Amino acid sequence: MRPPIAGSAPVTSVEITASTVQRGDVIQLGGCACRVSDLLQLPHGAKQLVFESGELLTMHTRTRLVAARPMRRR
Repeated sequence: MRPPIAGSAPVTSVEITASTVQRGDVIQLGGCACRVSDLLQLPHGAKQLVFESGELLTMHTRTRLVAARPMRRR
């Protein structure tokens, strides 16, 4: 188990879809962690994710992925 990074917020794993993905979500793709920096709405409920690296991923309505999301403090 790795020690927590100082100053970082705790994260939780969540299942995301095109309707629930958010900016800041970190998705593991091909062994690389990719952080969502922008979202573009596409026809038929799909979304195009823009990662900080500049890469793109299209999520269709039936796409399901697991993402790490910072927990919000109350």
